Amino acid sequence: MQVQELMIRPVVVVREHATLEEIAQLMLQRRIGSVPVVDDRGKLCGIVTDSDFMPREYRAPFELKGWAYLFGFQMLRDKIQRIYENSRTRTAAEIMSFPVITATEDAEIDAVVNTMLAYQVHHIPVVRGGVPVGMVARHDLLLMMV
Repeated sequence: MQVQELMIRPVVVVREHATLEEIAQLMLQRRIGSVPVVDDRGKLCGIVTDSDFMPREYRAPFELKGWAYLFGFQMLRDKIQRIYENSRTRTAAEIMSFPVITATEDAEIDAVVNTMLAYQVHHIPVVRGGVPVGMVARHDLLLMMV
């Protein structure tokens, strides 16, 4: 099976200057876990995922010992509130991950799954000529089972 048979399209993208508040609203409205970031020519230049909204100093790897750290760590409510208030005006360009791991429409799904596992990513933009045309997320792989 090729990526083009499973990818979600059209892909929802944001520009580099979009604020985190705008991105969060978009992700919540569309019920998506990531958005590719594009430059003024529409070319992929980064990606913002839901995990980018957690302050870096409090991130924990999602493995067995990471879960214990994540749920065992207490933060003061006002500190969390200050972190999120300060981040609302930050832009996609400031927090996006790059370079982005991508796939092409004709890539085989098993190769994309292996890439997701190897790089521990949950979302892979599908590009044509550097422009995002679709998205594959781990959640989408469930479609192969039904």
